Amino acid sequence: MATARDTSTNPARIPALGFRALALVALAVVLMYLDHRDNHLDTVRDFVGTGLYPLRVFVDAPARLWEWTDDRLQSRTVLQQEVERLRREQQVIRARLLATNALEAENARLRELLEAREQVQDRVRVAEIMSVDANPFRHSLVIDVGSREGAYEGQAIVDQDGVIGQVIEAGPFTSEALLISDPGHALPVEVNRNGLRTIAYGTGEFDRLDVPGLANNADIREGDLLVTSGLGGAFPAGYPVAVVDSITRIPQRAFAEISAQPVARLDQVREIMLVWSTPPNAGGTDADEDAREEGEPDE
Repeated sequence: MATARDTSTNPARIPALGFRALALVALAVVLMYLDHRDNHLDTVRDFVGTGLYPLRVFVDAPARLWEWTDDRLQSRTVLQQEVERLRREQQVIRARLLATNALEAENARLRELLEAREQVQDRVRVAEIMSVDANPFRHSLVIDVGSREGAYEGQAIVDQDGVIGQVIEAGPFTSEALLISDPGHALPVEVNRNGLRTIAYGTGEFDRLDVPGLANNADIREGDLLVTSGLGGAFPAGYPVAVVDSITRIPQRAFAEISAQPVARLDQVREIMLVWSTPPNAGGTDADEDAREEGEPDE
C-alpha cells in the first residue's frame, strides 16, 4: 500500500513544480524588461544593497584585517631593515670622516713644519715619534732617526711652535729624547724682550716650566717670550721656548716665583724636527761628513 500511495502522489507534484518554475521565469523576464526599460527596480535594488552592506562588511572584515596586519608587519620589517642599513652607512661615513679629519690635521701639521723649516736657518731633519714613555714622572719619547742618519746626544728637537726637548741617547736607527717638561731637564733661556738670561726647569707638567733664578726686581713681565739663549751649546739661540704666565714677588725672598707655559704642545706633538746647529763631535757617518763639509770654507 505504501508503494501504491507513493506512485499515485508523484505524478501530481511534477506538473506543480513545472508550473512554478515557469511562473518564476516569466516573472523574472517581466522584471528584467521593466527594469531595463524604465528602471523601476532601482529603488528596490538600493534598498536591498543598503540592507546587505553591513553583512558584506562583516563577511569581508577578516580578509581586510589580515591584509592590513600583513601590510603593517611587512612595512615594519622593511622600515627596520632600512633603518639598520642607514645606521651602517652612517657608521661607515663617520669612520671615513674621522679618517679625513685625521688626514687634514696631519697635513696641517706637516704644512706648519715645512713653514717652520723655511724659517729655520740651521740644518734640520723631520722625524716621527715612534713611542712615548708611559711613566708619568718621566717625559721622554722615541723617534725614528738614529746615529746612522746623524742624530747625536744633546741634539735639539723642535716643532713648528718651538722647542720640544733634546736627544739623550742616540741608537743606530732610533733615538730617545727628553722633553723640556721633564723634572730633570734644565734649559738656558733669555727674555726675548730685553735679553735677560735665566734657566727654565721642567716641572713634570706638560703646560708649565719653572723659572726660579730671577730676583724680585728683575725686568720680566707676564706675557714675555722666553727663547733659547744658545749657552751650553746644545740648543741654538733664538728658538721659542715658553711664555711667562705667572710672576709672584715676595718681599721676604730674594727670588721671584715665576712660571711659564711652553709654546709647543708637548702632549700632542706628532712630528718633530732635529736641528743641527753645529756639526756633531761623535760619528764618522756620512751625515757628519756632510755637516763638516758644509761648515768648512772653500779652499
